[in-house]
Amino acid sequence: MATCPECEFDEIDTSDFEEGDSVSCPECGKNLVVSGADEVEVADDDDDLDDDDDDVDDEDEKEGEDEDDDEDDDEEEENLDD
Repeated sequence: MATCPECEFDEIDTSDFEEGDSVSCPECGKNLVVSGADEVEVADDDDDLDDDDDDVDDEDEKEGEDEDDDEDDDEEEENLDD
């Protein structure tokens, strides 16, 4: 059994989990990560920030796609003029 570092609840069963798995404290609800045999750590809130960074990257890719579409439109217009 592991102990929650947030609320000191000491009956978190980690026997069915592997290192790196996420669990929630049944007492306080805090997101935890299994860090070893009968050991848990508070999950980093930075993971949420990483997801936000991915959204920015997706927007950059979309902008790049729009530019490519504009170039294709220009080529089509030139072909129509011929």
